[in-house]
Amino acid sequence: MSLSRPLPLSVLDLVPVVSGSTPVQAVRNTLDLARQTEQLSYARYWIAEHHGMPGIASSATSILIGQVGAATTSIRVGSGGIMLPNHAPLVIAEQFGTLGALFPGRVDLGIGRAPGTDPATAHALRRSSGQLSADDFPEQLAELVAFLGNSFPPNHPLRMVTAVPHSGIPPVWLLGSSGYSAQLAGYLGLPFAFAHHFSSINTLPALELYRSTFRPSPGRDRPYAMVAAAVVCADTDETAQWLAGPTRLAMLRMRSGRPEVFPTPEEASAYPWTPAEQAAADNATASHIVGSPDTVRASLDALIDATNADEIMIVTNVHPHAARIRSYELIAEFAELAVPRQPLSA
Repeated sequence: MSLSRPLPLSVLDLVPVVSGSTPVQAVRNTLDLARQTEQLSYARYWIAEHHGMPGIASSATSILIGQVGAATTSIRVGSGGIMLPNHAPLVIAEQFGTLGALFPGRVDLGIGRAPGTDPATAHALRRSSGQLSADDFPEQLAELVAFLGNSFPPNHPLRMVTAVPHSGIPPVWLLGSSGYSAQLAGYLGLPFAFAHHFSSINTLPALELYRSTFRPSPGRDRPYAMVAAAVVCADTDETAQWLAGPTRLAMLRMRSGRPEVFPTPEEASAYPWTPAEQAAADNATASHIVGSPDTVRASLDALIDATNADEIMIVTNVHPHAARIRSYELIAEFAELAVPRQPLSA
């Protein structure tokens, strides 16, 4: 059986560094997964910016997007997302102008408000002890959009500054895990991607806020909501649960302030879980969809029905790499992705 409401499916990649491997292999795995999911007809392939985490090799996000673009031919590539507090808007406009020149019509620019790291690393990135306030973010975002479109007003102090190369405006998305970015995306008439995979309690309220505040913008007359979901699909429920064990342990370590490389299923199984740790892991992964194709299909159907999503972005962190590819293959089969579904492109 296929999904009850077919829609585009996409990929979110954190470029996981697994136990017993290296960042070199993590990047090679990313390029391989991008090629494989393109062949499976996934709509887009986004890289998430994180810093200071031994198990995540996606800190140089724009560089990796360029490598994924070069390794593929048709799948949309982009950021899920670039954390704007860490960067000068001009730098991001230059980087994505360059990506747009390299891969015309294939680039998405997803923007997030969080730093994607701990306070000390955020300070090292920004060279500032100040925090980005809610008032600062819209100004930073407006500056970025103005650089992309070469559209500063005549009296703006940056009107003489041009982001080069200027290759047109890539679709700008706002990413969020609460209502703030949802509301801002609605006000600005932008597409919105919600991080259901780690903030499921806020999913429905944020999407409702986004749709209720949406105001048409040039080129966009209706809201477009993508929901990011953590999914592990295997041939049986038991195998999928075994493969999902490392994510539970990785989430526990990260939320305890002790991130490490991504563990193996054997390491996760051998870990001496306390009842409190089990409860914490259960809570952190409560929204994750894990199981056989029938189990995953039913859960994705329920998520699509509940959220009325226009697109689902799937993040799958499992070890070994072959099992990760297999998960995306199984999902593509029951979702019938061989039948083209046009994602938002502009």
